[in-house]
Formats: sequence, structure tokens, C-alpha cells
Amino acid sequence: MRTYETMLVIKTSLEEEARDAVIAKFEGVIAKEGGNVLPTTKLGKRRLAYEINKNREGFYALLNYEANSTTPAELERLMKIDENIIRYLTVVKEEVTKA
Repeated sequence: MRTYETMLVIKTSLEEEARDAVIAKFEGVIAKEGGNVLPTTKLGKRRLAYEINKNREGFYALLNYEANSTTPAELERLMKIDENIIRYLTVVKEEVTKA
């Protein structure tokens, strides 16, 4: 299993409960795919560098998880069709090797 980070930008028009439900939905997908959800960091509302689909602000959340190589593709597929997600980016966290 590899360790991944996915940064989500969620629409700010959602209430806090709905925003938490969106985050929990993607954490559930990770768990369903056999991954291990690490602590999620909510970074809060921030102004976007440029307007995206008439949105000037977004709520940022950072999902950390361990999963097999197919899980990020499934997550991104679901994020692409979710109307509450403005943008997302997934990266593989490098393992630190001691010399």
C-alpha cells in the first residue's frame, strides 16, 4: 500500500454538515476500496486565485490515506461527477528512506 494525499476544493455554498458529509463520503470510498483513512485536515475557506465556474472562494480539505493503486483513480472518478467539488489533486507521498 502507498500513502496518498488528495486536496479537495469544495463549494462554499454548502452548509457545514453537508460539507462534512461530502468529505465523509470520500473517506467511505477509501475504506470500501480496502484503504486506511488517516486524519483529514480541514483547511477552511480560502479565496481562489482565479474564478472557477463562477466560484471565487472554496473550502479546502486534505485527505490523507493509505491505499492500493486503483483507489485514487476511483476517488477522482467520483469527484469528477460530484457537483460540490470545484477542484481536486491527488499526489503520492514519498517514503522517507534512512541512509
